[in-house]
Amino acid sequence: MKTLEYVPVPAFEDNYIWLVSDGTDAVVVDPGDAAPVEAYLAKRGWKLTAILLTHHHHDHVGGVGDLLASRSDEGAIPVYGPAGERIEHLTARLKEGDTVRIPNPALDVSVIDVPGHTAGHIAYFQKADPHGTPHLFCGDTLFASGCGRLFEGTPQQMLASLDSLAALPETTQVHCAHEYTLSNIRFALACDPANDALARWQEDAEALRASGKPTLPTTIGHERSVNPFLRVDDANVQATLAAHYQHAVSDRLEAFRLMRGWKDKFR
Repeated sequence: MKTLEYVPVPAFEDNYIWLVSDGTDAVVVDPGDAAPVEAYLAKRGWKLTAILLTHHHHDHVGGVGDLLASRSDEGAIPVYGPAGERIEHLTARLKEGDTVRIPNPALDVSVIDVPGHTAGHIAYFQKADPHGTPHLFCGDTLFASGCGRLFEGTPQQMLASLDSLAALPETTQVHCAHEYTLSNIRFALACDPANDALARWQEDAEALRASGKPTLPTTIGHERSVNPFLRVDDANVQATLAAHYQHAVSDRLEAFRLMRGWKDKFR
């Protein structure tokens, strides 16, 4: 089996459009803009064979039409996306438990329902690449040291979605869709100031960005140690929330709700 390469293609101000390729063919995840995808495909000489979409926001789907139109003479390119959202050009509508099998590049992913950021948001989980490493494409549900805003879902839904992702193998490479890491770390430190792993991660992340490199992918194991939204059970995190809001935190759901509300206003 050919080795697969996972490439974050920058788009807009802080998006990453992920390409997965075997050196010949490529799958694109959440192409909000066609131009940077086309440029990278041309640079590497890769052929686009499939499109995966996680949710309906324009910065994740806006380039699909142009990518398809420029290949109208090459045969149909499948476009996979969530069953519960209105998205143009979908050829397959997916829900929890579905599997996508792409022959070239050889890529099998299972679908996880992760509502919260949007009502029908899904993620794609590759159990193992040719080297045995798992991979997750999570759109705007999970970020490095953060999570997505609740535009359409409830705190209960988002917490359940994050719990399902946190339960994946700790070696899972997490391919988030935005470079929000440094601002997320600043908030994470406000919630979890005694976390030594988080302080070290801030230094590493700042060095990566200073050298022009992405902070992604992250891993599930790393996020369990530094992401406050995956640490709502932690006593120190709950104590910080209680001090910030000046009342006791009754349970992990309230901890998540309070944390998400604090993050929405954090500057």
